[in-house]
Amino acid sequence: MALDADEEILQDFLVEAGEILEKLSEQLVDLEQNPDDSDLLNAIFRGFHTVKGGAGFLQLDALVNCCHSAENVFDILRNHKRKVDSELMDVVLEALDHVNAMFEQVRHHEEPTPAPEELIAALDALAQPAGEPAPANAAVASEEQNGSDEAGSGDDGGDITDDEFERLLDALEEEKSSAPDSSGDANESSSGDGGSGDDISDDEFEALLDQLHGKGQFSGPPESGKAAPDSQDTSAAKVAGDEASDSKGGDDLISDDEFEKLLDDLHGKGGSPTAETAKSTPPPAAKQPAAKSVDAKTDKSPQPAGKPEKAPAENGKAGVTPAMPARDANAPVAETSVRVDTKRLDDIMNMVGELVLVRNRLQRLGAQSEDEHMHKAVSNLDVVTTDLQSAVMATRMQPIKKVFGRFPRVVRDLARSLKKEINLEMHGEETDLDKNLVEALSDPLVHLVRNSVDHGIEAPDVREKAGKPRQGRVTLSAEQEGDHILLSIEDDGAGMDPDVLRRKAVEKGIYEQDAADRLTNTECYNLIFAAGFSTKDQISDVSGRGVGMDVVKTKISQLNGQLSVESELGKGSRIVIKVPLTLAIMPTLMIMLGDQSFALPLVNVVEIFHLDLSKKNIVDGRECIVVRDKVFPLFHIKRWLVKGAAGQPEPENAHVVIVAMGTRRVGFVVDQLIGQEEVVIKPLGRALQGTPGMAGATITGDGRIALIIDVPSLLQNYGK
Repeated sequence: MALDADEEILQDFLVEAGEILEKLSEQLVDLEQNPDDSDLLNAIFRGFHTVKGGAGFLQLDALVNCCHSAENVFDILRNHKRKVDSELMDVVLEALDHVNAMFEQVRHHEEPTPAPEELIAALDALAQPAGEPAPANAAVASEEQNGSDEAGSGDDGGDITDDEFERLLDALEEEKSSAPDSSGDANESSSGDGGSGDDISDDEFEALLDQLHGKGQFSGPPESGKAAPDSQDTSAAKVAGDEASDSKGGDDLISDDEFEKLLDDLHGKGGSPTAETAKSTPPPAAKQPAAKSVDAKTDKSPQPAGKPEKAPAENGKAGVTPAMPARDANAPVAETSVRVDTKRLDDIMNMVGELVLVRNRLQRLGAQSEDEHMHKAVSNLDVVTTDLQSAVMATRMQPIKKVFGRFPRVVRDLARSLKKEINLEMHGEETDLDKNLVEALSDPLVHLVRNSVDHGIEAPDVREKAGKPRQGRVTLSAEQEGDHILLSIEDDGAGMDPDVLRRKAVEKGIYEQDAADRLTNTECYNLIFAAGFSTKDQISDVSGRGVGMDVVKTKISQLNGQLSVESELGKGSRIVIKVPLTLAIMPTLMIMLGDQSFALPLVNVVEIFHLDLSKKNIVDGRECIVVRDKVFPLFHIKRWLVKGAAGQPEPENAHVVIVAMGTRRVGFVVDQLIGQEEVVIKPLGRALQGTPGMAGATITGDGRIALIIDVPSLLQNYGK
């Protein structure tokens, strides 16, 4: 590996290759369900090819070899010489796992560990047409030097030789000499039927390109007196893929601009251009500048290879259109994005948080003032601060697709191991939420999806007997609801039997028989989140220990989220997660307990009402209230949080706030409601860190310090 490579080039490769590898996992699973999708086959081929090109530029030989072998497999598949099946996909997905592992090593500036030789041999065997034995030298070592593949290999029936390629160049030169203005016409410059009689078909020419990209047989010496392409110049890599330095001795040399247009024309139209079609094509309004020339005299700046958006010859769509307006070759290309360290975004978010606190303080002072100009200035500050807060939060937002993208592979592998047939559907993948939340939700969602596949979906034979399709369905969806995100995992499986759950709860000692009999169906469903609870009688590597769903509940509670479960026996189950959009600035309900102010996260608040405390009930020795035929435990949190309040007499009337954490709902008795306020979470000082029931502190609009209540921790420590 070129450990001394330009850090900016390396980071470009990591960003671009990382995005491609994320897509490849999902694309490969889609391909298994749609094996005849030629667009998907080409996209996967280009993905492996682009990663290989960038890795070759950085001299990551182990990564190059694995991608090269995988690329060869998809070259055979897209030429319809082999069919996609599950066994083939198992090998390719294993190769992708090794590519991802090597990619992570490169990310940490480590030398990548080569893939096992057995895997490379298996890929090379699959790279042969179906029914043909793999050659003895199937595992060809690819050597990447400065972005060029220079290893030879045997003829697989689709490639052309160097002599055929030279004849193609001869034909192009003769065509160019017979048509003086052909350099401005992509069709004329790419016409290969003039004079030599040694034309090759489009399939042969594409095989030539594949040969150049994959193995790079043709690499002649540069003509004397002409500058060879700079070894660090990767503009050619963006045009012709990333490896071939198309230089050749003698008079057969064509410009890279002409070669680029030839590739664009062949790939864009999909047919061999003829002299007749070339002559019938009107000339373009202006000649396109050779902005991507590989001439070392015009471009010396080293850039990373393998950028998919700048490889028209590889994407199969971006052909040169004659009607395109001319652009000044010297005009600078505007950058549309910039890479920023996440710590810098966190610092900006902290400063915006401080600004929000000042805004809240000025709003309180402005409300007390009768000065009209003060009111107007505070109002303007409020608008600007709100817009700035939204803009900064938007920079931290990422689509939930970053998490969803891994689940097609998870479901596919788990379904094969359990011998089930399952189709995964995903909706709302573009829903945005805070980067920290995207990372935090990854593990809980994996547990929930695996639970739906393992516990929810029945075996194909069982589904048939029940009158269902053999293939089960798991639906993963996301949507924004106000300042929260709703995530749901739904399956059309067997559903949950409340009686079975009650029996398991008694067997595991979670409830006595009488208490279990009084549980509602919803409370039974929520038992799946209890620690050590599992409906499986046998422990496997997938389930049975009763720890996965407990982890989900704990993690969602830490994110100030809620969990709800719905199920119908024989029809399926649905689990809904509700989490805030961001954890940095939190909307809260400000309350008063005595003369102290506290903040309740608004995501936990369900409803608020005024209550005559004389109407409360006692159930199992605990105070409860009945609201719309539902019973909620009642807690006087003032006794827990305010010193000396435990011995004070209770008021006759009070405000009650119904809060939810996970799947549980309780009522908090408070003295006074102040209202809703956005607060910035500040960590507690060293002396107060770890205080039960406290998530942090904030500064209120009146300048006082308010503690932010951690509802799950509060109940866990005081509500027993």
